[in-house]
Amino acid sequence: MNVLHMRYAVEVARLGSINKAADELFIAQPNLSRTIKKLEDDLGITIFDRSSKGMNLTPDGDRFIRYAEKILGELDDIERMYKDGSAKKQRFSISVPRASYIADAFVNFSKQIGGDPAEIFYMETNSNTAINNIVTSGYRLGIIRYAANYDKYFKDMLDEKGLSYELVAEFKYVLIMSRGCPLAEKEDISFEDLYPLIEIAHGDPYVPSLPASTVRKTELPDEVERRIFLFERGGQFDLLSDNPETFMWVSPIPKKLLDRYGLVQRSCVEARIMYKDMLVKRSEYSLSELDKRFLTELTNSKRACLV
Repeated sequence: MNVLHMRYAVEVARLGSINKAADELFIAQPNLSRTIKKLEDDLGITIFDRSSKGMNLTPDGDRFIRYAEKILGELDDIERMYKDGSAKKQRFSISVPRASYIADAFVNFSKQIGGDPAEIFYMETNSNTAINNIVTSGYRLGIIRYAANYDKYFKDMLDEKGLSYELVAEFKYVLIMSRGCPLAEKEDISFEDLYPLIEIAHGDPYVPSLPASTVRKTELPDEVERRIFLFERGGQFDLLSDNPETFMWVSPIPKKLLDRYGLVQRSCVEARIMYKDMLVKRSEYSLSELDKRFLTELTNSKRACLV
């Protein structure tokens, strides 16, 4: 496939007209029409519906243009990268669950970046977005979290996408709450004890091939009737700190963070679900020096919080 022809198709789609695109591209209209028709023939699809009102994308055409725009954008990025010297930058990108032990590792990792130019991306999100970031958005690493009973669902999906995976940590969720919470001094907390309180929840569970309602029922016990869905981890801690009626399920977190926000961490005797945090990357991707530094800090933080 000719990349130039792909650019022509994107321009026709943007303007919705062969004539306007021909003017913009400084090409004779008949030549541009023939080029688009040849591209369609080569691909075996119809990209545009032609009418007196212009060129409209077909469903196949819409899919093709979206991929073409992504490919052309990446080619433009490569060209800019080497022309302005940014290819020499250290690069690190990862999507992770909202987990304090991982954030603690990232803070310690950030102190080791050094003085060379660097571009670092760190996103806290759910497993679906973390996987898509690797597959379609150029992220190099991801950490996904899921209940161990969904292991086959996730591994089948990762295998299908050509992604490799490695266990980072396995744990049961614990509870965190304000030191002023009525349950803060209780030794053995049950689901029933949580009923009068307000749960702070992420609210974006995901398991491939299963509806969100099914997954959410597993993740969120019915004993609690009041929930606040809050997706930003710092805001969650502020709320927990200032409202003694609130609690949250989390992976074990560093003591220094509990002390900073005036929180306590407690176990629940009925919390039996095991969770897994899995490191995910493209199978062909080789870890960079920055990747290895982060993973070293991740191992250290895991040992301090989860072991």
